[in-house]
Amino acid sequence: MYKGTNTYHINSCEPIEVFYNLRCDLDKLEYAMKINKIVQDVTNENQNCYKILQLYLNTLYTISETDMDLSFVISVFKLRLSSILGFTPMINGCVNCKEKEEEKIKYFSIKDNGFKCETCGKLDKSAIEINDGAIKAIKYTLMAPPKKIYSFKLKDEALSQFKLITKVFFDEHVINI
Repeated sequence: MYKGTNTYHINSCEPIEVFYNLRCDLDKLEYAMKINKIVQDVTNENQNCYKILQLYLNTLYTISETDMDLSFVISVFKLRLSSILGFTPMINGCVNCKEKEEEKIKYFSIKDNGFKCETCGKLDKSAIEINDGAIKAIKYTLMAPPKKIYSFKLKDEALSQFKLITKVFFDEHVINI
């Protein structure tokens, strides 16, 4: 690869991974295109985006090579990408009163960007009540090593709460940049 007067030129290349299974399944292809559009929207040419590239490739691999729920994969992708872009929610206690006891954390506030205890959460109209499974999923998604980010599963209620929170959080913080 070399730089011309206005653009870069490639002499030759060899693919490392072609994600063949994306071509065989229209649903997988659709979700791969969604994450591609998101990455294009949040990055610029010549920007150092190693962490985003790593997340992008891990996500493409997961979509291509597993039978995971695709909306779950997108939810994990959106939350982790939000964090990489600097929109990390506060997950170490209540954003209002700083309560640290995990048993008391029962809400996620979109407006205040993090977890809230039961008392503070009831006073916040933007707070969404969540169960322990969704709380653990949010924490894991934000703290897991990049290659292990998709190595957990959620049951129905926690999964729907996790998907709702990640969609609303991403739309509020990243889409509205």
